[in-house]
Amino acid sequence: MKDVTEKSTALVFVLAAILLVGACNKKVASALSPPPPPPPAPTASLSANPNTVEKGQSTTLTWQTTNATDVSIDGIGIVDGVAPNGSRLVAPEDSTTYHLTAKGAGGMQEANARVTVVVPAPPPAPSATEEELFSTIVKDTFFDYDTYAIRADQQGSLQAAAQFLQQHPTIRFSIEGYCDERGSTEYNLALGTSRADAVKNALTLGGIKGDRIETISYGKEKPFCTDHSEDCWRQNRRGHFVYGN
Repeated sequence: MKDVTEKSTALVFVLAAILLVGACNKKVASALSPPPPPPPAPTASLSANPNTVEKGQSTTLTWQTTNATDVSIDGIGIVDGVAPNGSRLVAPEDSTTYHLTAKGAGGMQEANARVTVVVPAPPPAPSATEEELFSTIVKDTFFDYDTYAIRADQQGSLQAAAQFLQQHPTIRFSIEGYCDERGSTEYNLALGTSRADAVKNALTLGGIKGDRIETISYGKEKPFCTDHSEDCWRQNRRGHFVYGN
């Protein structure tokens, strides 16, 4: 009887040990369970349409993000509070790279969009008319007192006039002869004629057809300067060009 009791007691101890070992194994298995997955990383994109604008014009920035709680663009700041997707009209003064940062529990993501600003070319200057060119290039010829000889310092301007007139063969013009106030009216009318003819002859020698040119003398009438001085007289002794005839 004693042996049976001892055997029963031993069996109870064995079963208890087995149960204890099983419970410990369950605790170890529970402690080794995999951790929960990390939060997903943010995604971000940023574009500009159009990406090239003229100075003063606008473009639209458009962004899209996921898994972000904080979306900001350099130079703009946080976009509409927390706006994972959106757009904004911008008008940069100069070429600019817009930089977007999206932050979330899973980290940070960045995106860029380049906007090129071009300065429009100025409008072309209006073309000068033929008459304006004539007035600019064809200069009056000046004379010394009481002579109609072409001065050496006037040869260059006459050559430039001849070259221009050759390039514009349809221009017709007049040469008016003038004198200073000294001398009689009749004498100065004749001298004015000689001066106008001298300028015409110089141009015809330069290749300009004589039938394009009319001459007239005003003598000492219609002076360009009315002071009684050598400086004024010098201005009045001239062959004056007039566009058209």
